[in-house]
Amino acid sequence: MVDLPSREWRVAPSIIVLKVIGAALLAALALTADGRGLFLAGIAALGVAGLAVRDLLARVRLAADTHGVTVVTGFSGRHHIPWPQIERIRVDSRARYGTRMQLLELDTGDNIHLFSKFDLGEPVVPVAEVLMRMRP
Repeated sequence: MVDLPSREWRVAPSIIVLKVIGAALLAALALTADGRGLFLAGIAALGVAGLAVRDLLARVRLAADTHGVTVVTGFSGRHHIPWPQIERIRVDSRARYGTRMQLLELDTGDNIHLFSKFDLGEPVVPVAEVLMRMRP
């Protein structure tokens, strides 16, 4: 194991700003819409606002140190996973709708924790490489 300092990966501020702007635009749309549009745009605005709040409360999505990794669970909870419990670290890459999506996958046997570049604030391949170097 290479002795690397602890690291944290967090949601980029630009993503949070985009979610707040999206929620505001949907709320404005809801205020100008009729009955059905008011309901749909209002629900969408609340959903996007909820995601923005989660990003503010749990900005750090993944942290790693010599003892293991800490991941976000639920809305804003945290769960520490010691290195020996992590069975596999890999990058899952899939092409969908004309774009390539990559997810960092941490497999503990019982659970699989998935992170996108939007969760981590940087591409997932370098994050996976850092985690593999930190892992004993």
